[in-house]
Amino acid sequence: MTRIQRRNHETILEAALEVFSAKGFFGATLDQIAAEAGLSKPNLLYYFPSKEAMHRALLDGLLESWIEPMRSLDANGDPIPELLAYVRRKLEISRESPRESRLFANEILLGAPHLSELIPDALKPLVDEKAAVIAGWAAEGRIEKVHPYHLIFSMWALTQHYADFDIQVRLMLGPEGGDPFPEAEAYLVTLFTKLLTP
Repeated sequence: MTRIQRRNHETILEAALEVFSAKGFFGATLDQIAAEAGLSKPNLLYYFPSKEAMHRALLDGLLESWIEPMRSLDANGDPIPELLAYVRRKLEISRESPRESRLFANEILLGAPHLSELIPDALKPLVDEKAAVIAGWAAEGRIEKVHPYHLIFSMWALTQHYADFDIQVRLMLGPEGGDPFPEAEAYLVTLFTKLLTP
């Protein structure tokens, strides 16, 4: 791939991310993505044969970056700091990549049609592995007894909320609320510390 082709490929994916995250898969059109990319529709289709191909390329990359923080959860580490580091990283992803979070949320709301293979093959085994680690920590008395899967779900929900419902968060906090992320981090760290401390 030439430098120009690489640049066009990245430009198209950036434009597709913008349109998909705002309009959803069914609301997005190739014309909208082409306009956002500043390219013609035939040029767009030279790089990606369909809207589905662009969507899948984005989701493939997203899922990989999404699960990396969970991979980093160290079974040999100190449980509460490990889990709090995971919460902080997920919140950081919500801050840095809100469009990607909304893209993923829209895909899940549609029944994960483009992730139906990746979730059971890539995400489920990793979640099972880390849930077993959490259950082991609880059994050893190193953290409070919690349902490991529901703990993971709550970490996802409470961090991704700040990306997926950004407008609602900012409207509720009002102009004086400013940047919600520092206070969100402090709140979530306190919440999970209290929940997890035996």
